[in-house]
Amino acid sequence: MRAHEILNNPFLNKGTAFTEAERKSLGLVGILPPYVQTIDQQAEQTYQQYLTKPNDLEKRHFLMEIFNTNRTLFYYLFNQHIVEFNPIVYDPTIADTIENYSHLFVDTQYAAYLDINHPENIKETLENAAGDRKIRLIVVTDAEGILGIGDWGTQGVDISVGKLMIYTAAAGIDPECVLPIVIDAGTTRQELLNDPLYLGNHQERQYGDDYYDFIDQFVNTAEDMFPKLYLHWEDFGRSNAATILNKYKNVIPTFNDDIQGTGIVVLGGIFGSLDITGEKLTDQVYLCYGGGSAGAGISNRVHAEMVSEGLSEEEAYKRFFMVDKQGLLFDDMTDLTPAQKPFAKKRSDFANADDMTDLLTIIKTVKPTILVGTSTDPGAFTKAVVEAMCANTARPIIFPISNPTKKLEATAQHVIEWSDGKAFVATGVPSDTITYKGVDYQIGQANNALIYPGLGLGMLASEASLLTDEMIGAAAHSLSGLVDLTQAGAPVLPPFQYVADVSIKVAEAVANMAKSQGLAQAKETDMSKAVKNLKWYPEY
Repeated sequence: MRAHEILNNPFLNKGTAFTEAERKSLGLVGILPPYVQTIDQQAEQTYQQYLTKPNDLEKRHFLMEIFNTNRTLFYYLFNQHIVEFNPIVYDPTIADTIENYSHLFVDTQYAAYLDINHPENIKETLENAAGDRKIRLIVVTDAEGILGIGDWGTQGVDISVGKLMIYTAAAGIDPECVLPIVIDAGTTRQELLNDPLYLGNHQERQYGDDYYDFIDQFVNTAEDMFPKLYLHWEDFGRSNAATILNKYKNVIPTFNDDIQGTGIVVLGGIFGSLDITGEKLTDQVYLCYGGGSAGAGISNRVHAEMVSEGLSEEEAYKRFFMVDKQGLLFDDMTDLTPAQKPFAKKRSDFANADDMTDLLTIIKTVKPTILVGTSTDPGAFTKAVVEAMCANTARPIIFPISNPTKKLEATAQHVIEWSDGKAFVATGVPSDTITYKGVDYQIGQANNALIYPGLGLGMLASEASLLTDEMIGAAAHSLSGLVDLTQAGAPVLPPFQYVADVSIKVAEAVANMAKSQGLAQAKETDMSKAVKNLKWYPEY
């Protein structure tokens, strides 16, 4: 390769860290400043530049420049500052870059853009994007349901890029073996369709058979091209997400973070809360506020766990209530999604059914002990709502986990204060420690990054042929025991600063379950060793 090709390849470039011998052999003599830096010196120099940036958006743009030029340095620096960088590289700052993607477009970041109008180009697109890299992990989105900000068309590619960054930083997935993809199926967002600078298809979002045929062609092509592939679906709309997952989950190793990942981490937070109170999961009453893909997925996960702990499916469903835009969901509603229908109630069971559109009324009527918000309805968990939850149980579990920050149902500060410190709280975005009545409350983040990186590492290390409910359950249980729950104000989920250790524990739990179920295809039979051997470290 020519010298400039090496310097422009982020997987090969070492910048000023190329030794004199390397510069001689690679034709780099005189093209770089003469001083040879260590990666530590590069990281310190880069971090000092980062600190000069005036706001989070500029900081993210700067980090993306490093990502696009030197992956090793980027992840070396990311690992040193993972708590500080996570909200910059991913949520919530990534929402700003997605909204402005076309106007700020500089580099494709080794992503693949699939055009629904050209299914004949799927194979060529994947070949061009992958090059000679052996792809093991794909994160794909169609960007209809990005975070809490909706449909952003082809601009949603950034969510796939950001998700893969966390896979590598948290779990050590080799960045050379990953591929971010966006499927451009159009958009419902009129401002994009009217924007001459928008880089996606200027057409209404496509649904129906043609859409599903395209998805099928993509899956079949990717599986043929990359035989050890783990396929991660991200931020698909509620009308498609569960349908796609259900079609492929029993055929290939695949995962939907919104449906499955959020459910795992929320279940882990519930386990953490119940470890403190000593109560049983099967005695809880669960209220889902926001019945989209995430809300229904979490409910399904918790319901499955109740069944595994001894309840019948029918008994467990009686302990679940789902609220969406219509209010409490009833089975006579004609606009229920397939994922919502199992949780819908009979209208005749409620004397005040007509009043069950108000969250406070619903809470006072059904008396939940767990309230999880996935609604993106900011401020929905009012003081009256929190106080009503406290009237139902001594230690309510209240998780406002919508994101980004502007979409939170309530801040952790408010939930702690309004509950007089009684509520167990986890939020969907980072929250500072809250001091209330002399106690420092660490707020756990119901951050899927505690789960999906380790889940992916376990799947890849074991070469599991499928991702099963038992493997997902093992991941949720593996989150316990990582926090000292005897301390006042302890978080119900491990702090993100420990995500690397958490990811290893999750990966080993998943890989061992895959082995016990006869689904592990890796030659290495010691799953802890398989996980350790696969983990990539950012070093020259």
